[in-house]
Amino acid sequence: MKRSLASTALALVLGFSALPLAAKTTPATSWDYLQPDRDQVIASLNVVELLKRHHYNKPPLNDERSIKIYDNYLKLLDPSRSYFMASDIAEFNQWRNQFDDLLKSGNLEPGFAIYRRHLTRLQERLDFALAELAKGVDKIDFSVDEDLQVDREKAPWAKDRAELDDLWRKRVKDEVLRLKIAGKETKDIQELLTKRYKNQLKRLKQTRGEDVFQAYINAFATTYDPHTTYLSPDNAENFDINMSLSLEGIGAVLQSDNEHVKVVRLVPAGPAEKSKQIAPADKIVGVAQGNDEMVDVIGWRLDEVVKLIRGPKGSTVRLEVIPASNPPTDQTSKVVTITREAVKLEEQAAKKKVLHLKQDGRDYKLGVIELPAFYLDFKAFRAGDPNYKSTTRDVKQLIDELRAEKVDGLVIDLRNNGGGSLQEATELTSLFIEQGPTVLVRNADGRVDVLADENKGIYYNGPLAVLVNRLSASASEIFAGAMQDYHRALILGGQTFGKGTVQTIQPLNHGELKLTLAKFYRVSGQSTQHQGVLPDIAYPDVMHTKDIGESALPAAMPWDSIRPAIKPELDPIKPFLTQLQSKHDQRTAQDPDFLFTRASIDLSKQLMAETTVSLNEAKRRAQQADIEAKQLKLENDRRVAKGEKPLAELAKEDEDALPVEDKGKPEDDAYLSESGHILIDYLSLNPSLAIH
Repeated sequence: MKRSLASTALALVLGFSALPLAAKTTPATSWDYLQPDRDQVIASLNVVELLKRHHYNKPPLNDERSIKIYDNYLKLLDPSRSYFMASDIAEFNQWRNQFDDLLKSGNLEPGFAIYRRHLTRLQERLDFALAELAKGVDKIDFSVDEDLQVDREKAPWAKDRAELDDLWRKRVKDEVLRLKIAGKETKDIQELLTKRYKNQLKRLKQTRGEDVFQAYINAFATTYDPHTTYLSPDNAENFDINMSLSLEGIGAVLQSDNEHVKVVRLVPAGPAEKSKQIAPADKIVGVAQGNDEMVDVIGWRLDEVVKLIRGPKGSTVRLEVIPASNPPTDQTSKVVTITREAVKLEEQAAKKKVLHLKQDGRDYKLGVIELPAFYLDFKAFRAGDPNYKSTTRDVKQLIDELRAEKVDGLVIDLRNNGGGSLQEATELTSLFIEQGPTVLVRNADGRVDVLADENKGIYYNGPLAVLVNRLSASASEIFAGAMQDYHRALILGGQTFGKGTVQTIQPLNHGELKLTLAKFYRVSGQSTQHQGVLPDIAYPDVMHTKDIGESALPAAMPWDSIRPAIKPELDPIKPFLTQLQSKHDQRTAQDPDFLFTRASIDLSKQLMAETTVSLNEAKRRAQQADIEAKQLKLENDRRVAKGEKPLAELAKEDEDALPVEDKGKPEDDAYLSESGHILIDYLSLNPSLAIH
């Protein structure tokens, strides 16, 4: 297919006639060297053809798609509407309905023209910021009452240069004020920001045509879905094909977030996760090798930051991180030192605990199996090693050990489990059902493949709960969905991640394309895409669906359903859900950890709803003090309720910790303990579930 597509593309390239541009719409600039080459034109035509024939949805490339490409490109280049002016947008609008025809004909010039203008405007803004800093940070008047609009996604484009200058004057002032409140000295602020803008200017002048091409083609490809992406030859060679690049060495998945790089999730048992100092939605603002000087990476591209973070096994990297728990006005950062290393399979292995609970005057023992990932030692498995490690084999052994301890029920803890082996998700499901389908995979041509448990018999048929959260993804969602659809377990916790699509990598004449070609469905016919798995009883989730998860990604494919693979059966759980929910509500109404989490979420929502910040130092410091006082009160209310000593001030390590997580004994993990109580409630309401 690749050869025929390339030859077709070449024929089109030789024959297309470019649309007339508005007689040199932009004056000659230093960016005129950025022009599309022949390989890029052929690659763009290959991408058009592959998406047309093989993408799961096969949406048409028409005027409607053209508008999406245009809007996507503008958002990619100027997400905060801080560079382009209204006059630029008026000029670009001539192509708004034409990108479909331009891409079909291989005409890349308008995409390059918009990018060149973006570089011109970006250079102007960086020069302006440096000129403002050159006046002296100590000369800025922070007693003036003025605000900066920080949420500019839907702000009108600046009408002229004077309006942009005023915006950028305020932006520089805000950056200085944030660093000042974070405790930086005036001299250090001047030096840091000057170096930041000069470095951005230096890197700007190193822009290559490949950077332009990758940005433009991705603006096109990601209108289909966020996981359909193009990577240039360099990036295709060095990195996993994904907008959120998997980092070798520290065990984190990152994505771009305007001018920052944001942590999406941590690999279980990876160096970052084991540090206990990095969390999803944290922003990385600096990177240093070992004891070298910290490199400020605000405004850098994702792939550039990844190159800095990656390194040889055993070496150390220092990351300067702004915690997600900070309020929007707080730029206080911390430095985390991580030793790069490969994630060891045994560290991701399933582990067991015994949860001791007292309820209704009786003592209960519940088995807990913590599952960080769905793993399979493929090498040992293929070599015929009878002792190969796998999720299902390990869980079976743990179930046997817990049976020997005479537990009253079982909780499978899938929190933060990002997935892994699809085969293991199916095999694990087979331990808890009699027999039948486990997951459906629908291809672009409409064909549905069914993965199934072919072995008769249930390995464990006792009371079962599955605990999930927003970072339970992929294989975790398949397993949890099957347990819910077969009415085999109570699903507790938070809405799961919602990634229910399958991608494949297609090499091109120039770079590679990763495109979505299939979708996962539960045996009930429901997709895991976008919506994920909804728990039977939901807990407050400290991770916002707006920030983390499939639904947080632009152009995410929607939830839908197909024909079920199993016949609907009487749900033994449904009749008791109202009572279970009521008992849960009563129990957690005064629970210190649940109260803390709910109040923290409410406070966070209030802070995130603010779209402007004051540039008056006294007001800003008062706001910061008020926020910190509220956070300290929440923490101390929790501590006092638990009989612990209150804090005089909120140390960062306490602020960043999640009170519901395990801090030692399983009984201290509020969410795990409550899951046990709910399972006991269910066992009490439905005694037939008891293990015999």
